Amino acid sequence: MSSDNEGLLTLTIKMQVSPKPDSYRELFDLLKRYRDALNYSVRAIVENNALTLSKAHKLLYDTLKERFGLPSKIAQDCYREAITIARSWLRNPSRGRIPVAKSPRVWLTHGYSYRIKNGYVELLGDLKLRIIGWDRRYDSYPSGDARLVFRGGKFVLHISKRVPKPGKYTPIGVLAVDVNEKHIVLGNSRVEYRFETAIERALHYRYLAERLQRKYSSPRYSAWLRRREVRRRVGYFYGKTRNVVEDWIKKVSHKIAMLAKQNQYAVAREDLTGLVENLRKLPRDHRIRLLILSYRRLEFWVDWQAEKHGVPVAVVESRGTSATCPKCGNRVKENGYRTLKCTKCGFEADRDTIAVLNIETKALSEMGVVSDPARLLPR
Repeated sequence: MSSDNEGLLTLTIKMQVSPKPDSYRELFDLLKRYRDALNYSVRAIVENNALTLSKAHKLLYDTLKERFGLPSKIAQDCYREAITIARSWLRNPSRGRIPVAKSPRVWLTHGYSYRIKNGYVELLGDLKLRIIGWDRRYDSYPSGDARLVFRGGKFVLHISKRVPKPGKYTPIGVLAVDVNEKHIVLGNSRVEYRFETAIERALHYRYLAERLQRKYSSPRYSAWLRRREVRRRVGYFYGKTRNVVEDWIKKVSHKIAMLAKQNQYAVAREDLTGLVENLRKLPRDHRIRLLILSYRRLEFWVDWQAEKHGVPVAVVESRGTSATCPKCGNRVKENGYRTLKCTKCGFEADRDTIAVLNIETKALSEMGVVSDPARLLPR
């Protein structure tokens, strides 16, 4: 999902599809051949610096058709996608190994590699997939490139759609977002909402993975890496850790955008750039918990949901939001578990509430609104 400067948003619509029983094996084999061809193409493009369509075509087209058995158009789609992956990897200054596609998949071009007709997705080679379910809200918008993936025993088609950006309203106030290990706190001087994080569920799967790694390891080497079934199970648990957090982030980001839109508020969040460097100073267990929560992904999805629904966003400096009295600006001190009190004016509140109020004040200031300290009553 992305946006551009032409007033359009690019959405990805998921469509679950099912092939006919007699063509299931044929389709699955095509997706596996494409995945292997894609991994081969990415490596070849990087090693030969073939980052243009003409160079990639000359280098790969015949091989993709003859060695991997891809149809002509899908072979072209394959090296096009490989170029995109290679360019993205090369632009990353902290890149690791060359990316590898693991799930069987295939990239499709609308009108050439696939089309949607009468409740079916028709692919090259006369393959037909029955549409089981999809989001009908975007049917009126033209379909773009798509990616057919086999994952978890299901075939899912991810179709790109370009839709107009909604116009942003003029906010009457701010909903500030503060994040800690256990909760996302959303609110302002009038209301406050708390959403539990998914950290405990995510840690459960991480602990299962680490327990397997310890069980099948020794001081000399990690034996679990040489046992395919154990390695697969460890990967499954780490994958569940990521998926639990990602699913939670998407859902809570949508709730934040909807609450802001219903009340005609802007969403205000802290700029957490450089957070990873600060986390290095924390104890290991605390650091791991915060890293698992993936604040950068939360930032991305909050901004995306806000843009998708026309909600204004304000990003404020994070310094001092949990250590400054929102009423008089003096430093606050601990006064019990997660409770802070101002020694000057006596204002006392939960540390997350104080952070929310300070974020609200900073956001209102950026919007040109002078906040009234009298609005803050002792809590």
